[in-house]
Amino acid sequence: MSEIIFTPGMLVRHPNHPEWGIGQVQSAIGHRISVNFEHRGKQVINASVIALLPVFEEYPPHSTSHG
Repeated sequence: MSEIIFTPGMLVRHPNHPEWGIGQVQSAIGHRISVNFEHRGKQVINASVIALLPVFEEYPPHSTSHG
């Protein structure tokens, strides 16, 4: 499995804290990934210890009208 390259603006989830919601990568320097989570705020994650999960869904979800 190849290593994920985290880039600013990328959306991720923390595998051990789903309650933090979706996070947006602010910066990535080496294994230190700075992420702003919707329900936890800014966190610095050591990517050599925690495997952040990329999010490929649309965010924020856009409302659709049924009518």
